[in-house]
Amino acid sequence: MYAVVEIAGQQFKVEKDQKVYVNRLEGKEGSKVSFDNILMLDNSGKTTIGTPMVQGASVEAKIVKHLKDDKVIVFKKKRRKGYKVKNGHRQSLTQIVVENILEKAKKSKVESKPKKESDKDDSSVKKTVAKKAVAKKKPVAKKAAAKKTTAKKTETKK
Repeated sequence: MYAVVEIAGQQFKVEKDQKVYVNRLEGKEGSKVSFDNILMLDNSGKTTIGTPMVQGASVEAKIVKHLKDDKVIVFKKKRRKGYKVKNGHRQSLTQIVVENILEKAKKSKVESKPKKESDKDDSSVKKTVAKKAVAKKKPVAKKAAAKKTTAKKTETKK
């Protein structure tokens, strides 16, 4: 079983007990993290593709350690100008071990609250504001068209 998961803005193909180096994550070494942005799951030939995410799926992992990647040298030069700049960069990484891939995640204790009536009122207010904005734009277009016709008249006089 494997999954394609989005972790810290990047996509990774992960399997159980696999070690992965990802961009620095919040959390202490030894703590567990869960990722809900699952793009695709494959369970022994049964493939599930998300639209855009697979609902209810998650990947559980454990943070092994925080470390830095190898140094990358960035050298810039413009010939015949006397311009040279040398910089280095070391990316902060986190090593994680995938412990489990779940097709149906456990329901969290916090449930989503139903929408309040005031939320519905806000949407109707937004619609009326949008209608007013559209109504105001129409006269502006007429003014622009009037300017074009006056410009044509001045050209013909010359």
